[in-house]
Amino acid sequence: MIKKLLRISVRYGTVGGILAFVLLVIMFYLGRHPLITSPFLDFRILLFGIFIFFTLKEFRDYEQDGMLFFSQAMIGGLTVIVIMTTITSILVQTFGTVEKNFVATYIDQVTAYLGSFSKEEIERVGKDAYERNLAALPSTNISKLTITYFVHGMVIGFFVNIILSVILRRQPKT
Repeated sequence: MIKKLLRISVRYGTVGGILAFVLLVIMFYLGRHPLITSPFLDFRILLFGIFIFFTLKEFRDYEQDGMLFFSQAMIGGLTVIVIMTTITSILVQTFGTVEKNFVATYIDQVTAYLGSFSKEEIERVGKDAYERNLAALPSTNISKLTITYFVHGMVIGFFVNIILSVILRRQPKT
């Protein structure tokens, strides 16, 4: 059964990873850098939700006769997350290497954002942290952005997976 679960998860994760990358590229060319999005408003929440949901639903309904244990759901969902995030991260790394404006646009937009902070916001964040982040921006490269994107994706996906694993699980009635 695990092989079937992994096969389904890899299929949905691959499609989801490619779709996430396409959305990233569209956002970039529309003028809003995709890596500046707040984690609470990140489109990956929706994508992870959709692809994990359909992975677990297909496995539960067509392979397990309506049964799905929490552990199976977590394995399937985590596989989707790892595949999606890995594929998208590799494609972002490649895109950032080819598209020279990708990192420069990120630096410009984050610099402008940080420059718009009021004195109260700077004090709330901490003047040292604010200055450290501002000083580190020029040394940002595509590898740092890709690693950050991967880590954020794993964290976001993990929490989405827990919620969907609880919702979609069905155990045999004894």
